[in-house]
Amino acid sequence: MQYRKFGKLDWKVSALGFGAMRLPILNNNMANIDEPEAIRMIRYAIDHGVNYIDTAYVYHNGKSEVVVRQALADGYREKVRIATKLPTWRVDSLQSCDKFLNTQLTRLQTDKIDFYLLHGLDKGIWKKLCGYNILKWAEDAMADGRIGNLGFSFHDKLSVFKEIVDYYDNWTFSQIQYNYIDEDFQAGTKGLKYAHEKGLAVVIMEPVKGGYLARPPRQVARLWTTAAHRRTPAEWALRWVWNHPEVSVVLSGMSTIEQVEENVSVADNALPNKLMPDELALIGEARDAYRSLIPIPCTGCKYCLPCPNGVAIPQIFELYNEAVSYNSPQLSRDRYNSPYLLKKEQRADNCKKCKKCAEKCPQKIEIPEWLGKAHDFLKIKE
Repeated sequence: MQYRKFGKLDWKVSALGFGAMRLPILNNNMANIDEPEAIRMIRYAIDHGVNYIDTAYVYHNGKSEVVVRQALADGYREKVRIATKLPTWRVDSLQSCDKFLNTQLTRLQTDKIDFYLLHGLDKGIWKKLCGYNILKWAEDAMADGRIGNLGFSFHDKLSVFKEIVDYYDNWTFSQIQYNYIDEDFQAGTKGLKYAHEKGLAVVIMEPVKGGYLARPPRQVARLWTTAAHRRTPAEWALRWVWNHPEVSVVLSGMSTIEQVEENVSVADNALPNKLMPDELALIGEARDAYRSLIPIPCTGCKYCLPCPNGVAIPQIFELYNEAVSYNSPQLSRDRYNSPYLLKKEQRADNCKKCKKCAEKCPQKIEIPEWLGKAHDFLKIKE
């Protein structure tokens, strides 16, 4: 296993981290984890050098942390560091923060969370947390030993990312979405470099874009067959992220033992700055091919918001575009119909066709019509 520096800490992290968000499940029920198989997968990863396990309060409807605890029995806890996350959108007081953290300590059967994240920060959630003086609470939790190091995961614009990084001098790490499609999305490459220059470790989530890049459409699949070195689409995606020296650890939400075996093998030799110019050019062609398949030319500028009826227009268009261009309709449908990601009142069928959004769209998208198509495609089929 390859190991990398973790920010300012005198500790090195495995290049591959185990993301416990997509553990194997039974009967298509996210709360019903196949526990023996999940434990086998996590322990295989640790036996092959993985020393960073990432989970969260809400993963698998609260069951992920419990299964991680089970996997870390029999001496495995001493071999790894655990990262888990405060469900920030549920926080309504500092007392609720204590409740969540203490519940997580119990679920994980540990006295300390090695790496604790404020989960899913955006401008609104960050403003709310600052109003509660969340950083003072976190410092108290570090002082009493319940938290080892503090960080945050992020979903918003680059300017908001920089604001959060600069707000607090004692962040240890940040976690961002990053892959060869999302170079300029949210924090992106500029955010990666900015955090690294500030001394933060950078943890990468969605390196295979939620699995989309592992199942390419024909146009992209044909490109990979032209490479001098034959690799799976997932390996190409992972190697692109690991090629960046600013990256500390790449999380993979693995669902099968075969994925664990492949990713552990790739992580062993996917060193920074090792992709050749022709390989980077091929990845660029794949990026362009994916983008050419996008049906709705939405740039995510959000000029269409707020919708008077509460419809999450850019988010819905992103799910529809991903379903079509990445040939993964079921994943987008699962996300569209998940109350954790999209409230029912935010879905496209709440559009009243007032067309105020279309009037403000700089891309001149016929938004109400596309919302109708998106809902028909993404809704649960009766």
